[in-house]
Amino acid sequence: MAWSVALACASAGEPTEVFRPGLVPDPDAAARIARGLYPAATLTETGDTVLDFALWPYEDELFVGAFERALLLCDRRLFCLDDDARRIADTAAAALPGASCGVLVLHTVIRGCWFRWYTAGELLRDVFVTAEDGVVVDQGERLPAELPFWRAIDAGAPDVPLPFDHEEFGLALAEAHMFGRGIADRGKDGFLPLELPLRRFKHA
Repeated sequence: MAWSVALACASAGEPTEVFRPGLVPDPDAAARIARGLYPAATLTETGDTVLDFALWPYEDELFVGAFERALLLCDRRLFCLDDDARRIADTAAAALPGASCGVLVLHTVIRGCWFRWYTAGELLRDVFVTAEDGVVVDQGERLPAELPFWRAIDAGAPDVPLPFDHEEFGLALAEAHMFGRGIADRGKDGFLPLELPLRRFKHA
């Protein structure tokens, strides 16, 4: 399956404990976060949806899911990998006090993965790889879920072309550090990350 994803996911606690059936969204908190990200824009709330629909928004859209111990943010501007993308990522990471936050961007056209990992608002890991250009950014201590992917490169193999699948890399990080399960995997408890509710906004 080819994934296009522009997602920030924060949780205050172990993801397997935070993400469970019965999570109740807070639409007022979602609106505050959206307006804090774009204070100069005119934001219009256009209803509710689920993460499956929101993962790759249109350019004039923003999706926010705010919960007591979790935050989800889908914003295509993350794909730009520029100062504004880093601002959005940093803002999401700091929005929930004491939380850990993963930012995952997957794109099928450039065949790349960008991942950032924060703890309590502090950036600890920043990695960007593409199928054609190999390792573009590799900063901070590697996370446990990454280690199997780096073995060939660490053993001396060239990184161009990338010797592992960028999509598998990103989804493994999401499973281990963002949701505690595969993003498209329904657990024995019935919970499926793709069914998480989000609030939809359009901005101008």
